[in-house]
Amino acid sequence: MPLQIQKSSWSSTTELEDLRELARSFLQKEFMPNQERWAAEKKLDREIWNKAGELGLLCLSIPEEYGGGGGTFAHEAVLYEEQARAGDSAWGVTVHSGIVAHYLLAYASEAKKREWLPKMATGELVGAVAMTEPGTGSDLQGITTRAVRDGDHYVINGAKTFITNGFHAGLVVVACKTDPNAGAQGVSLIVVETDTPGFRRGRVLDKVGLKGQDTAELFFDDVRVPAANLLGDAEGQGFVQLMLQLPQERLIIAVTAVAGLESAVNLTIDYTKERTAFGRPIFTFQNTKFKLAEAATEAAVSRAFLDQCIERHLRGELDVQGAAMAKLWTTERVNKVVDDCVQLFGGYGYMTEYPIARAWTDVRISRIFGGTSEIMKEIISRTL
Repeated sequence: MPLQIQKSSWSSTTELEDLRELARSFLQKEFMPNQERWAAEKKLDREIWNKAGELGLLCLSIPEEYGGGGGTFAHEAVLYEEQARAGDSAWGVTVHSGIVAHYLLAYASEAKKREWLPKMATGELVGAVAMTEPGTGSDLQGITTRAVRDGDHYVINGAKTFITNGFHAGLVVVACKTDPNAGAQGVSLIVVETDTPGFRRGRVLDKVGLKGQDTAELFFDDVRVPAANLLGDAEGQGFVQLMLQLPQERLIIAVTAVAGLESAVNLTIDYTKERTAFGRPIFTFQNTKFKLAEAATEAAVSRAFLDQCIERHLRGELDVQGAAMAKLWTTERVNKVVDDCVQLFGGYGYMTEYPIARAWTDVRISRIFGGTSEIMKEIISRTL
């Protein structure tokens, strides 16, 4: 019998169960046959976004008045869980719907929300957020991309790297310095539409994992965008905006980590019961049973904590510390458990045609993006 995953209280509605079935069917039909090709091409097919939009799977938690699904974070979480359980890591829907769309919803002007969000909901526009630079990682105060006001426009110059959805993006939320001498208070978020002159894409990066995801370099050479593309009502609000949105981003990472952890355990239970060594199933060896007992416990504890965090977030009560704890715990756990599972697969666990091998390389980034584990510990320690 596979790992028994307790039904979460936050997802126990007919509407969410129907959404789960729709997401599962879509992922099985459109994603599973294409994983190897997308990994080789380092990007998924552009029309996937349009197909998802037609089914109503984009911007699930954006109000209907802006073209979204009118749901809550619970709707997003159901989709992200099913993506992780399907073993897909190519589709940057978490960034598009869970992060970029919410920057626009929270900080864009009413006119810009009505211009951009409906196109994101249909898949006409793919969203990306550009924070990391070649010379800066988690230190957002150290970014060097500049945005200089010139009349009714900003002129942006700089470079960004490790940008999810970078190849397909039609709209990018760019972290810029509008006042290079003001530290964190000099950071602003400005939206760049990628058909703007001076914007160009660099390489789609060759990563250890997430092979099918179009993670790219972006360059801004005298890119002129309307001043109305500034998020917020004044310059210098970017750092605060980022801090307010990061808890949801980190919770999204925790959602995918726990779903991935549960899937890895189930894959390994099935494999060890089918595979034999020394004339008996691998599962019957004490070491195997003990390792899987530990893994099942890690999954159960992680699921309970995640569900608590999701419920808090749905009530508007999840704070920065709680989100940091969720990301730290779940990403450290999934990395440990998946590594143990690879060991139980033996040599086959190192073969890329086995989902456990792909999971092993995919989950490693979870301890880095959205803020490293070390940054999470720093954030948590400040509240102690």
